Amino acid sequence: MRFRVPMGDTLRAALGPPKKAKLLDSSPRSRVWRVELGGERAIVKQITDGGDHRYGAPERFAREVAGLRLAARGPVGPRVLGADPDGCVMVLEYLDDLGRTDDWLPGYAEALARLHALTGPADAGALPAWRPPTGADAESFLALATTLGVAIPPGVLGELAALLTRLDPAGRYALLHGDPCPGNDLRTVDGVRFVDFEQAALGDGLVELAYLRIGFPTCWCAMAVPATPLAEVEAVYASTRRALTGQAADPGAGIADACAGWLIRGDALVERAHRDRTDQLARVPVADFTWGSVSARQRLVHRLGVVADTTSEPLRELGLLARRLRGRMVTAWPGLRPLPEPGARPW
Repeated sequence: MRFRVPMGDTLRAALGPPKKAKLLDSSPRSRVWRVELGGERAIVKQITDGGDHRYGAPERFAREVAGLRLAARGPVGPRVLGADPDGCVMVLEYLDDLGRTDDWLPGYAEALARLHALTGPADAGALPAWRPPTGADAESFLALATTLGVAIPPGVLGELAALLTRLDPAGRYALLHGDPCPGNDLRTVDGVRFVDFEQAALGDGLVELAYLRIGFPTCWCAMAVPATPLAEVEAVYASTRRALTGQAADPGAGIADACAGWLIRGDALVERAHRDRTDQLARVPVADFTWGSVSARQRLVHRLGVVADTTSEPLRELGLLARRLRGRMVTAWPGLRPLPEPGARPW
């Protein structure tokens, strides 16, 4: 099906008529065109009602435009050239992607740090707060352990309750992309730029830095970063944040909390269209379902391994439970393969 580029009279009067339009691949939640405006390339994006049952198109449009305008302070995203709230249409700067490279992680980590450093308390209310895991997520995780016959250490309930309190985003104002997955980052001559800010939020930047440890939890392309490059790119993130804000940015216990938060979220096993609909962790003992090229059990075993390595006091018994649960899963399903390592990306 072909769609006409949805630039109304106001956008056309301000930017000119679109020429050489090409409809690009995009998610069910939007339609995207590459066009020429006044001889320069640009992107036209229309937010649609498909693929997200939680938020309507106007809300997602407003959220993305707000996130992009904050990201333009960096810049770590494309500039908004024009916006039509009535049609949920935005016109964006075209970013020329240099393509794939083996050594993409340092640039990704640096750009993530620059993104997180752009906002502060003065920006409160500019975007929704990041949604942390809930008590229902914790209950579902414990139910999974019970279903698989894994003993729950007595201190886990208290640790999970304290974890949920620590993950509350109140008073934290880092600009979060919301889905900082490979493919939503473009390598340009001016550095890495992020696109697709439909889930932008304000919160603690460590919940996105944790993607590197926990395996990119909201992404179809789950990956496991080996220990040495992981330490290096986390250091890149920390030094960049420190240089920009003057504040120490040692991940420390905060990133362990973030990883544990991603572990207990069953919705982080499925793509966005299937979230908030069913208990995904309850499905794991029954069937191994796939998202992208990686299965739910593979994702979960990796996350359990990350949290199992946590030895700090606030999560000590949760780490013990994660070790037991991982062992039970590996025994029950011995064919589970490790997550792939991030090499030269094909996207």
